[in-house]
Amino acid sequence: MTMRIPRLLQAVLVLAGVYFGFIIVFDYVLGAVIPRSLLTMYMFFVTAGVFMVFTYDEERTRELVAPIKALVEDPSRRKVRNLVFVIIPLLVGYGVYNKMQPSFDAPVELRTIHPAPPSTAKIYGERVNLLTLENPYRHTETEDPDLFGEYVQEGAAVYIENCQYCHGDKLDGKGPFAEGLNPTPLNFQDIGTIAQLQESYLYWRIATGGPGLPKEAAPWISSMPVWQNYLTEEEIWKVILFLYDYTGHAPRSWGEAHDAGGH
Repeated sequence: MTMRIPRLLQAVLVLAGVYFGFIIVFDYVLGAVIPRSLLTMYMFFVTAGVFMVFTYDEERTRELVAPIKALVEDPSRRKVRNLVFVIIPLLVGYGVYNKMQPSFDAPVELRTIHPAPPSTAKIYGERVNLLTLENPYRHTETEDPDLFGEYVQEGAAVYIENCQYCHGDKLDGKGPFAEGLNPTPLNFQDIGTIAQLQESYLYWRIATGGPGLPKEAAPWISSMPVWQNYLTEEEIWKVILFLYDYTGHAPRSWGEAHDAGGH
């Protein structure tokens, strides 16, 4: 007498086989990374298809749900039922907990720290040319150092009130909220961040935030708010003065960027 595998177990085995087969093909045969969203979508349709086949008629449907019905209704299975009803919520809760935990692993997709800016952008309701835009307060650094110092202090106050929670009071990307972000904020002290950028670039990034990044060149990853909704133009420009002054970096000009690209 051959032992017949219950239909519910058959369905589970088919789904498990498809799932692990999919991973084996991509990981070991093709050597490709599977996006989680693609795997989820794929398994959703496979699951729907499997259960459509296993519930093709009433007889198959009864066979499929028979173990579940027996578990719920059979008094002799009370202990097993209670155990299942405890384990399943715990597993679901554990899965949700892990899903919500921030991960600090490098993202699978290639992340460009400084995405190329558009030549123009709409900021504060006006179309500005980022190739010619200059900080209106930068000239005071040489013409009126005392006034420049006041602007820097005003920018520092705006930064501490709005930005240090993520970027840190030392501009090192280690603010109190930083570990809740993925990826974590950039370290402005690093020579590879703002020291390589023009002030107009920072103005564009700060004003338009993460939503302002170019969609056609995704994926960019940024939790930056759209600060033009909360700060004035003057405040953003003064924050930029503070960023460069505190870190000791000098902003690059477009001429320097072109020269560096040519070499």
